[in-house]
Amino acid sequence: MIGSIDKKVCAVLLLNFVCSVCIVFFNKWLYAKMDFPNLTLTLLHFVCTSLGLFVCKQLKLFEVKKIPLMQILPLAVTFCGFVVFTNLSLQNNTVGTYQMGKLLTTPVLIIIQSNFYNVSFSGRIKFSLIPISIGIFINSYYDIKFNVVGTVFALTGVIVTSIYQVLVKNKQKDLEANSMQLLYYQAPMSSLMLLCIVPMLEPIFTEGGVFGGGLTAGALTLALTTGLIAVLINITIFWIIANTSPVTYNIFGNFKFCSTIIGGVVIFHDPIHAYQFLGILITLSGVALYTHEKLRPKPAEVKPNVEEPEETIKNKNVV
Repeated sequence: MIGSIDKKVCAVLLLNFVCSVCIVFFNKWLYAKMDFPNLTLTLLHFVCTSLGLFVCKQLKLFEVKKIPLMQILPLAVTFCGFVVFTNLSLQNNTVGTYQMGKLLTTPVLIIIQSNFYNVSFSGRIKFSLIPISIGIFINSYYDIKFNVVGTVFALTGVIVTSIYQVLVKNKQKDLEANSMQLLYYQAPMSSLMLLCIVPMLEPIFTEGGVFGGGLTAGALTLALTTGLIAVLINITIFWIIANTSPVTYNIFGNFKFCSTIIGGVVIFHDPIHAYQFLGILITLSGVALYTHEKLRPKPAEVKPNVEEPEETIKNKNVV
């Protein structure tokens, strides 16, 4: 029995790893090699996620909770923003810089919660942010393909992602709903929002946009594939967290991070400076320290005004 459970865990971990790494490289390939419109790809991911959640509901993988749509509106807006800007970051940066930039979400989350939600954090948590920030700065400074536009998209994506995660955490508590129950409403709502703005905004980011023609059957097929992969990522993330420990999930996430950066160098021949490797190592040391502190057994008595940043299950339409 134990052996069969271990095999199932390993199989799902492997599926999540393959999907998480593939979606980054497939998206980057669509942007870099096929000039696929960014907003259209994001819209496709939202639609696939909506359909995937409907199938999950039919399979009774989660229960639908009635939630007023106005409660979901802020989530839908920020959900659109974080996926769009992280995709634009991937489009305009190297894979390594894109991944490193995403790690800035943790420091920004702590700043937002400390200043606007009166949440305090331990000294060790704050100290772990120092190597994370230094490593990201070193990587960006020595990135040969560094550009202002990519940096703006990356930083905007980090800020919007942080706001989205704070909203999700608060909505989960206020509405007593889990992430899948919230996503069941916000994915279709975000799809409708993007459907309205794609014709107006997409030509700004991609020449001609989706209406400019020139998209091949191969590009459309690959785009649809990334949408299906996004659904698999969402499902496997929930399964992994429910059936393994937080330690497993965090360590596995760091492994995917390293693999994606290496893959960016190998597949896309992203130029990488020796100092960038140093920056990555410094960043990972900070991530390891942060993870250790997060997972360290806490005393039975905890001060009421001190809170650790609670990890929100991200809706990973893009990794």
